[in-house]
Amino acid sequence: MMTWSSMNFQNANSPIMEQLIFFHDYTMIILILITISILYLMLTMMMNKFTNKNLLNKQNIEIIWTLTPSMLLIFIAMPSIHLLYLTDEIDKPLITIKTIGHQWYWSYEYSDFKNIEFDSYMNKSINKNSFRLLDVDNNTIIPLNTQIRMIVTSNDVIHSWTIPSLGKKIDAIPGRLNQISLMIKRPGLM
Repeated sequence: MMTWSSMNFQNANSPIMEQLIFFHDYTMIILILITISILYLMLTMMMNKFTNKNLLNKQNIEIIWTLTPSMLLIFIAMPSIHLLYLTDEIDKPLITIKTIGHQWYWSYEYSDFKNIEFDSYMNKSINKNSFRLLDVDNNTIIPLNTQIRMIVTSNDVIHSWTIPSLGKKIDAIPGRLNQISLMIKRPGLM
């Protein structure tokens, strides 16, 4: 759920978002360990007045400080590439929703059903405790535990369609059809 002044991710509502949060935490652990080890080495080098003359001309240390960052980059790149392919994978969608961005609203068409299409305008409510310009008059209804393909385009200019709790964001570009896969695990208003 979205809250004010939150520095964290929203609660994950899809398997992809859960894996993205896990990858973020995994990468942050690696970065924190790198930062701590570099700070430790810098402090010990500044406090230590002795130098090891054998260390200055050795190739072993050069091999170590070349291979260590390379291995760390591989440990970060492999899960990243895996997640990149998972986010673009669309496997046998049961429902297709066409989303068209207009200047002040979105149009939705359920392609698998006859004559189900509607426009979704922003509510103009100015309540003190509400999220300004994030609520609409017609919400898009998406079923749970169903593979959904969303085709996104635009009528006029470039728009961006997103649901942060699903870990999905796609650009709507005039004259181009972009597609995205959705699967929702928990009911709610997103």
